[in-house]
Amino acid sequence: MTASVFDHPILSGLLGDEEIGAHFSAAAELSAMQRFEVGLAGAEAAEGLIPGEAAEAIAALQELFVADVDALRRSIGRDGVVIPDLVRQWRATLGEHGKHLHVGATSQDAIDTGLMLRLASVLSIFDQRLATVQAALDGLEAGFGAKPLMGRTRMQAAIPITVADRVAAWKAPIIVHQAAVQHMLRLRLPLQFGGAAGTLEKLGDKGGAVRARLAEFLQLSDRPQWHSQRAVIAEIGGLFSQITGSLGKIGQDLALMADNGTADIGGGGASSAMPHKRNPVKAEVLVTLARYNAVQISGLYQSLVHEQERSGAAWTLEWMILPQMAIATGAATRLATEVLQAIEDLGDR
Repeated sequence: MTASVFDHPILSGLLGDEEIGAHFSAAAELSAMQRFEVGLAGAEAAEGLIPGEAAEAIAALQELFVADVDALRRSIGRDGVVIPDLVRQWRATLGEHGKHLHVGATSQDAIDTGLMLRLASVLSIFDQRLATVQAALDGLEAGFGAKPLMGRTRMQAAIPITVADRVAAWKAPIIVHQAAVQHMLRLRLPLQFGGAAGTLEKLGDKGGAVRARLAEFLQLSDRPQWHSQRAVIAEIGGLFSQITGSLGKIGQDLALMADNGTADIGGGGASSAMPHKRNPVKAEVLVTLARYNAVQISGLYQSLVHEQERSGAAWTLEWMILPQMAIATGAATRLATEVLQAIEDLGDR
């Protein structure tokens, strides 16, 4: 049993997205943070800060280490973050080389960087899915675009348009959102690496060089630490909300068109009381997911208020919100493709 609809054993069949959700599993998070430590050790060895054999031993963690998740769950209730006990477990596995792990880094470096690594994969999936949505819209335009359709403003009949006119209004923001996703991927998401208070003081004059090497290894952008400057989190969440909002508009239009007989959508949902009905479930859920993310984005803007050099309260709020927004966006992109591909007819009869 779970309180989250996104991984609920039943409700996730409607609202979940296994491909996106996998990037927010405990295994994915631990693996991403371990990649940070492997990259950090390699960068520090290249700059002569730790022995090369220690970096090699740390790299082998990816094959050898098995986390004690129960211990991590107990420790986070005390520490507020997973890294202190995770570092303890890593060092116990490494033996004599353990003292060279996590040198100059802080918990937020590993956690935030691990998040960026996973979000880069999530954005790549959304890039592909938005292209699929566009292809489905192109198919509708090719099949039904010339058919007449009564344009409606403020829910009332306005002037005649064509199906192509409405499909163009659906497609335009999807193109913009895909371009924004591609722009983020092209610039690369930012590495987080600042040490205890953002100054990399333990690395002396090698801090900048280590950060540059680490960013290149992880295929992230080399930017100054952003421990308390969280605009990138709000920007990513904002893009998720825009994507679901635009897909929600399509869902709302399709639900209304199904109601007035200008859209035939195959594979609709059954009713327990009215066997003749085929409810536009997927179109409706697109509206639900759009509204869900619109509510969540306000929480991410609340989390911009990180006090002083680093925050615990605002940071924890991000953990509660952003993964669920990502999964909601995944569900929306999945459902949008399914409903668009199930359309059998559009336009006035």
